[in-house]
Amino acid sequence: MSSSIPTHMSGVLIEENGGVEVLKWKTDLPVPELKEGEVLVRNEFVGVNYIDTYFRTGLYPAPLPLITGKEAAGTVIAVHPSVTTPSVGTRVVYIADHAYATYTFVPSTKLFPLPAAITTQVAASSLLQGLTALTFVREAAALPRPTDPSHKLGISEGPWALVHAAAGGTGSMLVQMLAAHGARVIGTAGGEGKCKIAKANGAQWVVDNRTEDVVARVREITGGRGVDVIFDGVGKATFDSDLEMVARKGTVAVFGNASGPVPPVDVLRLGAKNVKLMRPVLFGYIATDEERYAYTKELFELIAAGKVNVKVHEVYPLEEVARAHTDLESRKTTGKLLLKV
Repeated sequence: MSSSIPTHMSGVLIEENGGVEVLKWKTDLPVPELKEGEVLVRNEFVGVNYIDTYFRTGLYPAPLPLITGKEAAGTVIAVHPSVTTPSVGTRVVYIADHAYATYTFVPSTKLFPLPAAITTQVAASSLLQGLTALTFVREAAALPRPTDPSHKLGISEGPWALVHAAAGGTGSMLVQMLAAHGARVIGTAGGEGKCKIAKANGAQWVVDNRTEDVVARVREITGGRGVDVIFDGVGKATFDSDLEMVARKGTVAVFGNASGPVPPVDVLRLGAKNVKLMRPVLFGYIATDEERYAYTKELFELIAAGKVNVKVHEVYPLEEVARAHTDLESRKTTGKLLLKV
């Protein structure tokens, strides 16, 4: 079943890699043909993520021209005859390509129907970063679910965790997830305002990377022990200090390149403390339909229960996506950036 499928739509097209100037607003983009197994979603809110800037600049190569964008929430307006669920009119959220547009064709298996308690704005602002944080805490840090019988750690005895950029979108989610899983969380942030946000997110200790020696402060906080797991979305600028701060047999999980990619690493540097170095990627943890559904369901349960909160920095009109990218790359934002379609 379907409503009338439009022939053209508005969206943001990248025809060459570069700065924000290559994000071109178009009002006459053709709407592709609905293929087997797909549904057509009328997007309402689109999430802005650092990965979008990597595709824009070419750090992550992709065929051009390209409509980027990896997550959105909206309403199903058409389904291919091969699709039995979801039906037309269902509110959904998804992680899939080509979200910077009015409409996106999405494989039905990648859609998650929204519970009544979750709005499309909350869904679009939480899905990719929330799933990233949840899977990283569970899989990369190997922390058990809070409801597991084996999870008996108190705040004074849980594993030490450090989150860089703890006031940002993914950082905020990581801090909350780690705290919910019983970790002792140290956040780093730049400036008094961001440090207050990191503290409010659940970081028990916050280090101002503008005014404090992060390595020395972390040693002081942990009594010289170091941290068991570091989540680093900054990359090049913080990696060397990560290796200083990580504890013996600890884990450094580098998942982003906000300051540039980490240069090639001599693995012998990891031997002094038997460090595990990871480059986790969300999609490796939700590769199957079962994994994706289970983690998404759990994420929205945590949000609905008030255990994880979503902070939106600003909602931008879709045609002002260049301003959103500029703000994101300035590292002056706190929380999630959204595009309103």
